[in-house]
Amino acid sequence: MSERAAPFYCPYCGDEDLRPHEEGHGAWLCGACRRAFTLKYLGLVFQEAPAPGTTAAPAGNTTDAIPNSAKEGQ
Repeated sequence: MSERAAPFYCPYCGDEDLRPHEEGHGAWLCGACRRAFTLKYLGLVFQEAPAPGTTAAPAGNTTDAIPNSAKEGQ
């Protein structure tokens, strides 16, 4: 596996003619629009888990949102 992450297309024009640029690690040059850009790994994003001892509300359960007066009229 390579040390360099290769982009699939230019973020400016969308062309796929990309070459490594001379300026440092992660720098790329677009052959179509001649712009240079860099890629940078920022990290991973994790969803926060509910606190221990608590439960998450089930998604899509809307029957609890109906007032009791509306339920009695049915």
